[in-house]
Amino acid sequence: MISSGFESKMKDFKLYLKKMKSYEEAIGLIYWDMRTGAPKKGIANRSEVVGMLSGEQFKMSVSNEMGEWLGYFSEAEQDARLSRMDRKIVAECQKEYDRSKKIPQQKYEDYVVLTSQAESVWEEAKDASDFAKFQPYLEKIVATNLEFIELWGYEGHKYNTLLDMYEPGMTVNKLDQVFGALREKVVPLLNAIKASPVKPATAFLRQSFDKEQQKKFSLFILGEMGYDFEAGRLDETVHPFATGLSPGDVRITTRYLMDDVNSALFGTIHEGGHALYEQNISPEYIGTPLCTGTSMGIHESQSRFWENMIGRSRPFWNRYYKDVQKHYPGQFDAVSVEDFYRGTNEVKPSLIRIEADELTYNLHIMVRYELEKELFSEAISVADLPEAWNEKYRDYLGIAPSHHGEGVLQDVHWAGGAFGYFPSYALGNMYAAQMMRTIRKELPHFDELVQAGNLLPIKDWLALKVYRHGKLLTPTEIITDVTGEELNPDYLVEYFTEKYGDIYQL
Repeated sequence: MISSGFESKMKDFKLYLKKMKSYEEAIGLIYWDMRTGAPKKGIANRSEVVGMLSGEQFKMSVSNEMGEWLGYFSEAEQDARLSRMDRKIVAECQKEYDRSKKIPQQKYEDYVVLTSQAESVWEEAKDASDFAKFQPYLEKIVATNLEFIELWGYEGHKYNTLLDMYEPGMTVNKLDQVFGALREKVVPLLNAIKASPVKPATAFLRQSFDKEQQKKFSLFILGEMGYDFEAGRLDETVHPFATGLSPGDVRITTRYLMDDVNSALFGTIHEGGHALYEQNISPEYIGTPLCTGTSMGIHESQSRFWENMIGRSRPFWNRYYKDVQKHYPGQFDAVSVEDFYRGTNEVKPSLIRIEADELTYNLHIMVRYELEKELFSEAISVADLPEAWNEKYRDYLGIAPSHHGEGVLQDVHWAGGAFGYFPSYALGNMYAAQMMRTIRKELPHFDELVQAGNLLPIKDWLALKVYRHGKLLTPTEIITDVTGEELNPDYLVEYFTEKYGDIYQL
């Protein structure tokens, strides 16, 4: 029964939203457990549990009560009484209501179960390099998304509907423009780097590195970044990820490779960037749809900023290289900090996205973007993906996978149905470079702060400008408020040109 009176209705509405958020938190915790250590034999039943809980949350999002509240608060008289925060909450619920109302609940529950099971099957298929094992699950996931798109409706390209779920307002036309402009500048720079006689030494990065020491160093750097261990934890998984259950519980994972000192470190810093965002959202948004990042592009801007623009910078290693030497005694005694910095920034086309250098990383994203765009225009089928993947890698990076585990099966995103997510990574690089330009103006001693290991003022600046807002502001509002202009890929090109021009003496 819905109460009468504006204040009573708003109170009841927020309690209802808090209950929905409680379901979301429980589902998130189960997903985290499934990805970090749940027994294999329990996955099928656990997927059913996720499906049931998701179904209950879905039911609440499209209930008659939700419809009545949204109708009431949208009336001109009531809308005028809403605060900025409450108006945004209502708008987010309305958007979700309009979209979800078009999907039959049973179909939604079945889809959640499907993706939960698919993620487990993907892990097995990836380990065995067996695309055929994963293919039927992926075919069902793509087919279901195509059904959903028809029910939701779309303007222009069908893929636009999926893009909007991760980056509101983003379209194929916009992405084609910004990606085209970026590719036009990145490819000649990559060719110049390939032609340069200056090649950083990297052999010292390929030794045997103790797993426990890798973990200790990862934890140490997280602490330096300002990650709150009383509001999170670090675990190990096949594919690194972050799970924000609430600002008081934001968990991250990483992957340890015994022959690569940087994989776990940069993976941890990347996920730590996501976690700093979620841990520093304003407490007033807890229990509402605003208690999350505004978009995946802005979210990725933070993970990529911390991983690359800080973690791969010369000032960072001038400060923390001695800690590397301390954690791996004797292994880097003959390696200078300058050689280590240059080695960690080697540009070399590679097969694995999460291990790619900053420059070529964007080409990995463009491969995935092109494939997803073709899948949802039905220009290719799921069965075509392995060969289409290999062909695009040859075209974009000049290399091709020797097996599907390092090719089409390398990412978990499609198993979870996250189509439209990948472009967020490249958008995040652009947002990050643009924000970096502003940070350097407002914190003129930026490099000195990093070189002194004083990273907290940088975290605090980002918390003030980005993190605390949660989803109150749109991606365009965030980047415009922070930098004074909308997204501009030129800043990323300038950053690349300056950094790699120095390293490769171009």
